[in-house]
Amino acid sequence: MKDKIILAIESSCDETSAAVVVNGRKVLSNIISSQIDIHTKFGGVVPEVASRKHIEAINPVVEEAILEAGITLDDIDAVAVTYGPGLVGALLVGLQYAKGLAYSLNKPLIGVNHIEGHICANFIEHKDLKPPFVCLVVSGGHTFIVHVMDYGKFEVLGETRDDAAGEAFDKVARAIGLGYPGGPKIDKLSKEGNKNAIKFPRANFHDNTLDFSFSGVKSSVLNYLNKMNMTGEIINKADVAASFQEAVIDVLTENVLTTCKRRNLDKIAIAGGVASNSALREKLTVEAGKNGIKVLFPSPILCTDNAAMIGSAGYFELVKGNISSLDLNAKPNLKLGER
Repeated sequence: MKDKIILAIESSCDETSAAVVVNGRKVLSNIISSQIDIHTKFGGVVPEVASRKHIEAINPVVEEAILEAGITLDDIDAVAVTYGPGLVGALLVGLQYAKGLAYSLNKPLIGVNHIEGHICANFIEHKDLKPPFVCLVVSGGHTFIVHVMDYGKFEVLGETRDDAAGEAFDKVARAIGLGYPGGPKIDKLSKEGNKNAIKFPRANFHDNTLDFSFSGVKSSVLNYLNKMNMTGEIINKADVAASFQEAVIDVLTENVLTTCKRRNLDKIAIAGGVASNSALREKLTVEAGKNGIKVLFPSPILCTDNAAMIGSAGYFELVKGNISSLDLNAKPNLKLGER
């Protein structure tokens, strides 16, 4: 069978990215233009600023991806693009560009779900990985436990009922003065702290659900900081960071291992920005190992928002014949499994 070459575009939040991917697993290029430095001074992503920066970056990023891959636009078989979930203005920049490209080249357009892309990052990292497996998606905007039954076929078994795990990391980081982005900074500071110093709550529901809730632990940290400030006590930021991180990781680990037992699956793949967290990787690997379960992680570059993962997901949609029409619109609240 002839190789399928996908040009992929990702612009759902604050990274403008383009990649060239062959057969869903081989990456010829993966160019990422990050806006972190711009949004850091605002303490978080400003949607209007993100959209403007995407407009400036998208053409040079796509040109660099094509150049680095050593191909021409005529060589590609399809254009894949994120159309949701994400910031609507940011999504529209990538989507409109991809539509124009697909139309001018007379190539198929493939709309890709951003969360599906994160899951597919594992197919790039682990060339022999095949469904079924459990995927834990943990990022700034999403926290899901997903049963990956087949390529492009998913069942969401658990999700957050309020804050995403990465969102809670960002808010706690801001509260203890670490700034944005919070996840990597809390991970780093936690190495200097005692994870058992402060007992922050773990949300457990009583309805046999695998759902998460992180607003309670976030509020508990804020209340702890306020109380310490009011009584004039010295706050050990490293202990706060480590204890908060442990509370989040405990619940993530427990729920995903419970999922494996219920579904009789022995592989867990992690996806999303928080998948880079060193404490999560360590704890999950140890606890899963006790139960004979294998844990797979993408490289840190594939944990962030990137177009290579969109190219992988786009390939699996293309081979199933799931082509999008040129009137495809951005869906900021797109659910996993929706088309």
